Amino acid sequence: MDETYIKVKGKWTYLYRAADKFGKTLDFMFSERPDGARAIASNGVPEKVVIDKSGNNLLELKWANILLKMSRSNSQIKILQVNT
Repeated sequence: MDETYIKVKGKWTYLYRAADKFGKTLDFMFSERPDGARAIASNGVPEKVVIDKSGNNLLELKWANILLKMSRSNSQIKILQVNT
């Protein structure tokens, strides 16, 4: 998942983009506030997410796992960090 901050129609907005392992965009979401947990869950719960070592999305993924646990879901997102 990519997160960036862009200007849309004169207003700054967060853009979240889900991509497959080949870089093809699977889904995207705009948000007025940083909300990676909602972006992750908006298209169903993924089995695993691969992120870079910068850790920008790590907190959001951990928060999504906490929300899943609180909802008594049997799903948890496997988080893989890779060097880039």
